[in-house]
This record gives sequence, C-alpha cells and structure tokens, in this order.
Amino acid sequence: RPMVLESTNSNGTLKGDIYTVVAQPFNVISQALQRTNQWCDILMLHLNVKDCRVNDAGADSGISIAVGRKFDQPLTDAYHVDFVYRVAASKPDYMQVLLSAAAGPLGTKNYRVVVEATPLSAQSTFMHMTYAYSYGALAQVAMQSYLATIGRNKIGFSIIDRKPDGAPVYINNIRGVVERNAMRYYLAIEAFLGAVHLPVAAQQEARLGNWFTAIERYPQQLHEMERDDYLSMKRSELARKKAGPVTAN
Repeated sequence: RPMVLESTNSNGTLKGDIYTVVAQPFNVISQALQRTNQWCDILMLHLNVKDCRVNDAGADSGISIAVGRKFDQPLTDAYHVDFVYRVAASKPDYMQVLLSAAAGPLGTKNYRVVVEATPLSAQSTFMHMTYAYSYGALAQVAMQSYLATIGRNKIGFSIIDRKPDGAPVYINNIRGVVERNAMRYYLAIEAFLGAVHLPVAAQQEARLGNWFTAIERYPQQLHEMERDDYLSMKRSELARKKAGPVTAN
C-alpha cells in the first residue's frame, strides 16, 4: 500500500497517524463516511468491538460500542464506550469526521478517531486517519503487565533498527500497541469502502472477508486468530446486534 504510519507517546497520550492513498473516488468515500450508522459497520470489523449502536441526534450523534476480548463473549463482560460523532467539514474537495469519547477501559480517556480526505484524481483519494487516547496510572500499569506477558512478543510497524543481515527490527513497546490498533481501524475503513458497490445483502460478508484478508498481509503484527474463527465470531456478534440493544457494563 502507498502508506505512511507514524506513532507518538507524549505526555500520557498515545497517537497513531496513517496517511494513505485510497483507490476510490472522493465522492464515494465522503458519502460513506458521513453516515453515522455506517460507522458501526466499520467499527464492528475490529476484533475487540463486540457491539455498536447509534444514537442519531443531528449534528452531534452518538455511537456506543462494547469493547471486549478477542473471542466471543457476553456483552455483560464487555466495556461500554460512548463516542460523539461529528462531521467537522463537508466540502466538494475535503471532508473530516470526528469520533471522540471522554472515557474508555482501565482508566484510558480522551479517545479520538479523526478521518479526513481530499481527492487526488477522479479515481483516487488521499486520506489521513488519527487514532489517539490518553492514559493514566492504572492504564499504564495494565499496559506494562500486558507488554511483559501476552504482549511481549508483539510488534508494531515502525522500524527502529536493523539486524546485522539487514532485517528490520520493529518497535515492540506501547507505541507498537497503538500502531496495531490504528492499522486495524484503518483497514476496517478500507474493507468497508471496498464493499459499498455490492448489493446490500452481500456487503456484510464482503466486509468481513476484506478485513481479515487485509490484516493477514501483516501477520507479524496483526494475526490473532484463524479466518474461520474470526468469521464465526463476527457473524455471531452481528446477529446479536440485530437482535437487541447493548447491555454492556
């Protein structure tokens, strides 16, 4: 992909920025990303998002998600995060949408997802996505525990050194965590956009397949489960979403 990914960890705030060229017309992207309910279709592709609901209240709509583990689980065991969704700019040659949440799991706060886009040509669009949040003492302790145990062998995308044979050494600290999540959310946007031209009945399966195929292009960073397990989990979660409201804590 023609892409740049950057990450920072500064003053208790983690941020991942992705700059990329998308092979889609700007008007397709602009229309798709300015509809609140379609953001649930995007967010639900992520392994950790167990449910998503929209409260469409005009200019500042709400999106509530349930965040959990990388396996199928009851919503009562997930963490509830409330985002404010806002279209900050909508012009013929530029769009920007913002998702923000005051609080998240384990003492994290100030979540922000920002997506902006502008046309490059009739069939391509330049896109910039930011994924960021702040963390306090509790979240820092939890992250250190994660990085010392199940996350100790996980890596990000930034190359911080080279081995004697020239092979890259990838970042593996807290910035690696935000890089992986930023990429997962960006690839969810890409997977969603890749299915908008299909009949409505075929879009869900196409999005799921597109997202899993995309993350498997980066197995060192993003592989977590096998394709059949992912599809089964997500089909179950999406069926539950259609059946009733969020009941997460």
